[in-house]
Amino acid sequence: MQNGKIGVTTENIFPIIKKFLYSDHEIFLRELVSNAVDATQKLKTLFSMGDFKGDLGDLTIHVSLDKEKKTLTISDRGIGMTAEEVEKYINQIAFSGAEEFMAKYKDQSIIGHFGLGFYSAFMVADKVEVRTRSYKDGSETVLWSCEGTPEYSLQTLEEEDKQRGRGTDIVLYLSEENAEFADDGRIRTMLRKYCRFLPVPIAFGKVKEWKDGKYVETEKDDIINDTDPLWVRKPGDITPEQYVQFYHELYPTAEDPLFYIHLNIDYPFNLTGILYFPKIRNNFEIQKNKIQLYSNQVYVTDSVEGIVPEFLTLLHGVIDSPDIPLNVSRSYLQSDSNVKKISSYITRKVADRLQEIFNTQRTEFESKWDDLKIFIQYGVVTDEKFAEKAADFILLKNTEGKYFTLKEYNELVKENQTDKNGTVVYLYTNDKVGKHSFVEAARSKGYDVLVMDGQLDGHFINWFEHKNEGTRFTRVDADVIEKLIQKESNLTMTLSTDQQELLRPVFESQLPSDDKVHYTITFEAMEAGEPPVVITQNEYMRRMKDMAAMGGDGMSQFYGQMPDNFTIAVNGNHPLVIDILGEVEKEYGDKLKSITKKIDAAQKEQARISESVKEKKESDMSEEEKKSLQEADQKVDALRGERNDRLKEIGSRNNLVKQLIDLALLSNGMLKGENLTSFIRRSVELIGK
Repeated sequence: MQNGKIGVTTENIFPIIKKFLYSDHEIFLRELVSNAVDATQKLKTLFSMGDFKGDLGDLTIHVSLDKEKKTLTISDRGIGMTAEEVEKYINQIAFSGAEEFMAKYKDQSIIGHFGLGFYSAFMVADKVEVRTRSYKDGSETVLWSCEGTPEYSLQTLEEEDKQRGRGTDIVLYLSEENAEFADDGRIRTMLRKYCRFLPVPIAFGKVKEWKDGKYVETEKDDIINDTDPLWVRKPGDITPEQYVQFYHELYPTAEDPLFYIHLNIDYPFNLTGILYFPKIRNNFEIQKNKIQLYSNQVYVTDSVEGIVPEFLTLLHGVIDSPDIPLNVSRSYLQSDSNVKKISSYITRKVADRLQEIFNTQRTEFESKWDDLKIFIQYGVVTDEKFAEKAADFILLKNTEGKYFTLKEYNELVKENQTDKNGTVVYLYTNDKVGKHSFVEAARSKGYDVLVMDGQLDGHFINWFEHKNEGTRFTRVDADVIEKLIQKESNLTMTLSTDQQELLRPVFESQLPSDDKVHYTITFEAMEAGEPPVVITQNEYMRRMKDMAAMGGDGMSQFYGQMPDNFTIAVNGNHPLVIDILGEVEKEYGDKLKSITKKIDAAQKEQARISESVKEKKESDMSEEEKKSLQEADQKVDALRGERNDRLKEIGSRNNLVKQLIDLALLSNGMLKGENLTSFIRRSVELIGK
């Protein structure tokens, strides 16, 4: 027997291993099983190259658990080790067991055998034994034992273990604080998570069958992994049904995917995988971290930021590459040129595949666009290279359910929807049912209206306008129909400026009271057949508030803190509005003419005084001039205030004014609760008259 100290640079290596080597202790099982797989793969490589003449036999790796003894054993029939190799690869952990081997067989894809990965066992074990025998002729069985200190024992087992074949058993004596790993269910879950696609069969226990009302253990090994997963096969050998079946193996509760993309490249780096476009029902943020990263079929992580472009982290699936640099825990990506190349390749491959599907299966592509567009839009607004490639398959959908490429849609609307300044206006709605009256008003003008109701449509619109000068999006409820696409128009308003000033306080008297909403009355020259009152919201202000709601910064946050602003646009040519003016003038009576004359006279005096001092700065004005100007202003304000108060009093009793405003609110989905109940009662009363 040989006793000694492990060749490490510090006496405190084991506390460091236990606390800091891995963030998640369960990783130890992945490392040890991966080492067993590597040892097996190395033997197969030696056999294929003629350096091993023996019989490979059954290469299944066995994981076994003894609950009473609290031991976990990983056994393989790989290359094994001699005493000298144990000394080199385990005791001198500064060396990697793979370096020498890979130098000799550099064309093979081999993960390192022993090293820090082996020492992860001490995160969960008080004692670790390694029982190993090399594949080389004349080798003896070697037993290495260590209790989590730099001291170890190493001996050859002559008589008691002569019958042992090649390979390695690693026995972990689990510590009290890690007794959780002495559980069949826990180990099986971990094996399924980390080892389910390893290229060598992994057995854990025996297959159980239902017999005589209970499960009975058979003699057949329970293989927990798929050694030939779909992504390592040739795409031409896989059916569409198999792709969907594999997706459901990865995500059992998910709906069928929209599309899939098979990645397969061996130069200038190695990468295989299958990416799926899933159906997203809720907030897209919670759908991230669904892509699983593997290295030679060894599970690494599902946090793939840095490898997969940001917009594709919404996808599901598998990526496998030995060329992605990982730290000792295989869970943190280092900065590396290969990563950038891989990211660019995936972006290009995804774009090419989507273009191919669009070109060859446009009808199917259109049928899935509503689910697919969140991926495309996310890519377009965040990845310039993808945006360039996606230009030909980005689709727009109109209210009739028809789909157009960007180029096709521009051709469709540019003649009729170009304003007087030469800007092509794309009209859209975020709710074709709730904003039906606005949509119909636009369509009555011969305009086409798009449906933009997705989570990222606002960001896409901003991106599009930035990239396409001379084109802008305007929501159909952003203004009255005559102003959505401003043309050269001779349409005039029946109401004079003075009449508008009389009606303004009348309509203001019936505005809803809400601290969070601000309304402004305007009078517009509209067709007499258009609604008498329309409620609109400025496109720019609304976009700023929408961006603030989605976490925008800068100016959007500034606007986000402001109350919602809506415009009450009164149709100055509608017969009902003209009738209201007549009713108000009649109820006000002769006093209206009298006070209006006083206001006119006061305004003339105000204008005369202002004209007399217009060339003077305020500091040059005499006290008498300042006083006269102030008194004139106060008189005009007082007379206007007196008239407006009376007009508001009259307006507050006018049910027709209230009805017209409520109709406009109802059309916008803004009439609710008590106000809606009052509207219904008032409507019944008006009908009864």
